[in-house]
Amino acid sequence: MLKQFLPNEYVKSIFHITPEDLKDRGIKGIITDLDNTLVEWDRPEATPELIKWFDAMKEAGIAVTIVSNNNEKRVKAFAEPLHIPFIFQARKPMRQAFRKALAIMKLKKEEVVVIGDQLLTDVLGGNLSGFYTILVVPVSKTDGTWTKVNRKIERQIMNFFRKRGKIQWEEEV
Repeated sequence: MLKQFLPNEYVKSIFHITPEDLKDRGIKGIITDLDNTLVEWDRPEATPELIKWFDAMKEAGIAVTIVSNNNEKRVKAFAEPLHIPFIFQARKPMRQAFRKALAIMKLKKEEVVVIGDQLLTDVLGGNLSGFYTILVVPVSKTDGTWTKVNRKIERQIMNFFRKRGKIQWEEEV
């Protein structure tokens, strides 16, 4: 049961994920979370470094779709200026938004990775849907109200995995 919370890979930040590495594995698409994965949960727009990362993915032919549990106003304001498809109020870890993102990109599961900062939403949802999952260290040390609750549960799961040598986290990555 707990193995559904275990990501396939974990990295310090989104910037450790390169188009070259993804293409070498046959990856053609990314389903990514927004808040605390790409930018801080309270940052309204992409940083210049993140824009370069998106551009590099686009130049490599890798499609990106943002799938967020946040509201339409937040996700649309972030994604539209970047011309990135998005799904808001995704209800992750439910599978429907992941399937919808796959349809938007017109790709197969095996060609897509799911990237996020939360075990209970991003990793669990990606794993339940059959995707390769990549966990990133949260961009910010602060969280929205609901995420704070999730983080307490995640810490217990992470400690379980860490004690068994299954995962490293934050300062260890």
